[in-house]
Amino acid sequence: MSAKKTVEEKLRRLETLVQELESGELELEASLKAFEEGMRLAGQLAQDLEASRERILALEKDLGGHRLKEFDAEDGESDDE
Repeated sequence: MSAKKTVEEKLRRLETLVQELESGELELEASLKAFEEGMRLAGQLAQDLEASRERILALEKDLGGHRLKEFDAEDGESDDE
């Protein structure tokens, strides 16, 4: 399969691997393979998130440092309201 997986697909696969590992039903070799795949996916997801963060920062810079709306990190409410 040469198609690049989306972030959402990677996350779903990682969640499946975690469930399989937590079930305790995998044999040692299958557990090791699942762990390796999970670590690889976690690394890819970290890179994807960092790339998204960099895109957001670049967009903010393009807007002259002005954000369209300020949001509170906890509840997502706009400070403008």
